[in-house]
Formats: sequence, structure tokens, C-alpha cells
Amino acid sequence: MSFAAMMALALGIDALIGWPARVYARIGHPVTWIGALITTIETRWNRGGVASRRARGAACTFVVVGAATLPALAVQAAQPDGFVGLALGAILAWPLIAARSLHDHVIAVARPLAAGDLEGARHAVSMIVGRDPTRLDTAGVARAGLESLAENASDGIVAPLFWGAIFGLPGIAAYKAINTLDSMIGHRNARYEDFGKVSARLDDLVNLIPARLTGLAFALVASRPGAALRAMWRDAGKHRSPNAGWPEAAMAGALGIRLSGPRAYGDTVSPEPWVNAASPDPVPQDMARGLALYVRAMILCGAGLALMALAGG
Repeated sequence: MSFAAMMALALGIDALIGWPARVYARIGHPVTWIGALITTIETRWNRGGVASRRARGAACTFVVVGAATLPALAVQAAQPDGFVGLALGAILAWPLIAARSLHDHVIAVARPLAAGDLEGARHAVSMIVGRDPTRLDTAGVARAGLESLAENASDGIVAPLFWGAIFGLPGIAAYKAINTLDSMIGHRNARYEDFGKVSARLDDLVNLIPARLTGLAFALVASRPGAALRAMWRDAGKHRSPNAGWPEAAMAGALGIRLSGPRAYGDTVSPEPWVNAASPDPVPQDMARGLALYVRAMILCGAGLALMALAGG
């Protein structure tokens, strides 16, 4: 069975319908199931000294990734051949791809911002970023929305597709477990610094290639591919994350704007460096341009998977 074809079909399903609200209300979502398991384990195991917390956190990572991967291995082993197996695999992979959801969350920021409704845009952006929305002006909201779009294009779509195309259902399930672990316990604060260290480092590792592929995809579909590539090569390493800087820098260069920079989290201001610093701040219309770039990049990813499937077949 072609795992690339499975991922291409799953991406198509998600792009068309996303994860319906009625389905979510009835059964939740696989990521919320993983999150509930993480919360249960973390609440019980996150205690003791530094060495104990790190060991318990590593064990938590092992249990959560195993709980997601082993059922996927069993299902994949039982999948029938042919189109029925392909369709079944795509349906099971579909919830683990967030292409439609990401687009919907970012457009919910772009629309009120373009209409001059800063408060509405702040509320919408607070759903997708952790920084204090009350301290964001129009440019700050636009930056936050575009940075979330760039980073989550990698974490939410390209990386799951990448690992799914290589290993099938176990690959995409393991990736989502790792990424969810990082988003919940991979923080540098008193509670999670030690317990989440293994999860955070593992997330950095599994996103190493997908983040760079995402940046390359943005550059390839940009109207200014050279500018996107130059910004990515020059500024990706300045970002606080070893991976997020690649898609963010590529998007900044493609749109001719600057991203990142100082940001407020509660009472703390994090002095982050600018990405593509010589360019101006984004304006509301740049969010629509960023979304259009994102759509083209996702189409390119789908086409690439389809070509891989044809070549493999």
C-alpha cells in the first residue's frame, strides 16, 4: 500500500470538511484523547527532584507515544489491500491533519482585523497564541496570526504528512503524540522544565526535516521565491525555536514583512530577535496574502504526495 497516497487522500478529506463540530461534540478528537492521557499521567507522576522528574517525564513520553502507536500498528497490519485499505487508512489519518482547522482559525483573526475590529481580532488570536492579546496593536495581531500560520503549517500538516508518508498510520499517530506532549509539557517553566525535557527534545528532532520542508514549500509557491529563500537561510537560526524559524522566515521573506520580535507573556516581555528585520510590519491585508500562500503550499504538498504515490506505484 502507498502511504503517500493515503496521506494525500487524508489531506484532501481534511481540506474539504475539517473535523466537524458535531463529531467533536459527540466523541471529541484524537488529540484531546491523547491530551487527557497526558494530563492523567503528568498529574500523578510529575514530582520529586530533578532526576526523578526527568525519568518520570521520559516514562510518560514512552507510555503516551506507545499508547498512540501500538493501536495504529495493529490496525495497519489488519488493513486490506487495494482501494478499501487505502480509504480506511486515509479516514483514520484524517483527524490527525489540521489543514482546514488552521485556515479557519487564522481567517477568524484576519477578517475582523481587516474590518478594523481590533478587539475582535485580539480575541480570535488569543485562541491560537499564548502571548497577551491586550498588549497587541494591529501589527502585533497580524504578526501573531501569521507566525502561528507558518509554524503550525509545519507542526499541524507537513510533519504529520511527512511521518505518515514514511511509516503510515503508526508514523502519523506517533508524531501527533509527540507533538501533543510538547505542546502540553514541553515548556520551560518550574512545573515542566524537567518533566517535559525529553518530550521537548524529541519534538525538536521529529520536526527537524518537516520544518525545513515547510519553509521550502512557502518559498516555491511565493511570488518572490528568492526573497523567501534568502530570509529563511539568513534568519531561521535567529529564532528561539530550532525549527519554527524556518517556515516563519520563509513566510516573512515571501510577504516582504518582518515577524517575531519582542513579545509579551503576562507581565514578562521576551526579547526575541526580528525575522526579516529590514522589512516593515505586516498590515491587515498581509494576513490574506499569508493565507493564500499557505493554501498554495498545501496544494503543493498534496501534489508532491500524489507524485510520490504514482512513482512508487
